[in-house]
Amino acid sequence: MLARLKWRGIATSLLAAAAVAAFLKSTQAQTVSGQPITIGFGMALTGPLAGFGKQALLGMKIWEEETNAKAGLLGRPVKLIYYDDQSNPSTVPGIYTKLLDVDKVDLVLSGYATNMVAPAIPVVMQKGKTFISLFALDANAEFKYPKYFSVLPAGPRPKAAFTDGFFQIASEQNPKPTTVALAAEDAEFSRNACDGARENSNRYGFKIVYDKSYPPSTTDYTPIVRALLTANADLVIVCSYPLSSVGMVLAANELNLKPKMFGGGMVGLQGIAVKSKLGAKLNGIINYETWVPSEKMMAPAAEFFKKYQARAAAEGADPLGYYLGGWGNAYISVLGEAVNGAKSTTDDKVADYLRTHEFKTIMGSWRYGPNGEWTKSGFLEVQYHDIKEGAGLETWRGMSYQTVLTPAEHKTGNVIYPYEKAK
Repeated sequence: MLARLKWRGIATSLLAAAAVAAFLKSTQAQTVSGQPITIGFGMALTGPLAGFGKQALLGMKIWEEETNAKAGLLGRPVKLIYYDDQSNPSTVPGIYTKLLDVDKVDLVLSGYATNMVAPAIPVVMQKGKTFISLFALDANAEFKYPKYFSVLPAGPRPKAAFTDGFFQIASEQNPKPTTVALAAEDAEFSRNACDGARENSNRYGFKIVYDKSYPPSTTDYTPIVRALLTANADLVIVCSYPLSSVGMVLAANELNLKPKMFGGGMVGLQGIAVKSKLGAKLNGIINYETWVPSEKMMAPAAEFFKKYQARAAAEGADPLGYYLGGWGNAYISVLGEAVNGAKSTTDDKVADYLRTHEFKTIMGSWRYGPNGEWTKSGFLEVQYHDIKEGAGLETWRGMSYQTVLTPAEHKTGNVIYPYEKAK
């Protein structure tokens, strides 16, 4: 009798446990249901910026999948709706008009890069949409749109942030160099970065002896570098997008340009394809970075990069994803956190949440200040060195070829000065 009662009790407990499991499974299924929350954006999937745009998109897809595997946003699944902007600013207004008027997406994000973000802002402003941008340099300076938020570690002086570390390092040398040459691609980003270089030159007490721009369509950089040789400045700062960054570095090496410091604001050097193309020609260059795979910075991002790198080849993306894969994941995660925190997809409520909270992501933490910029800069200044011809993925995977010079909390070594010494 006692055994029978005991078995009955066990059976009752098993049935209860099964019922609870079924209820939990049912509840979990119900938590992600209904119409998806749609997030729309343009992204460079072809053209010269595609190498970076594809990184960002893969990072965003990973966030989408992980979010839907949990509870979605506000109990609803999320769905990305995106179009190729072809690395062409003229396509951007049409893309965002379609997203908002035809697709009627709930939320929007920017594509990658200043040149693609700036033409989208008037469209989203007209619709009153909250707008988080990805790597846009001071794109809101003229618009002053209160629902704009930047994901770029530039801080409260965004234009100056790109070259501040460069000038800081130069000012610490003994004897201190005195003259600067500025060469900038005539495009939104590089004009902004060069404005910042002029500000820093004045702030740190340097004299500008050359200050010229060149068209984005330039294919022969030899005349520019010859002019820089004639100017004979101690510091040469180039503000450029990937194609002209490669062109300028190749021409500088071919013509034996040897200032005391060379680099500053060259976009593209952060990507594996460009690193592999330039190889040892990168040695000595001091340039901005936004993240490096140091032990400290990798710690919160390691699991993400394992997922990213396992899928990169199939997605046609950069094999490591260090420049934009992680940041693509971070900027959409900030939007998701703001939606959950505000308990709404209403743009005003989401914007209010973004203004008043700190965001902790795999790429770092930040708060928003005036004009939607970060309250503190997180830019790094790195120097490339000891790169051998034929260097491949295993070199770029680590830190052996690059030293973080600033800021102090991420510094991994000292500058090799002058530039020629690291060649």
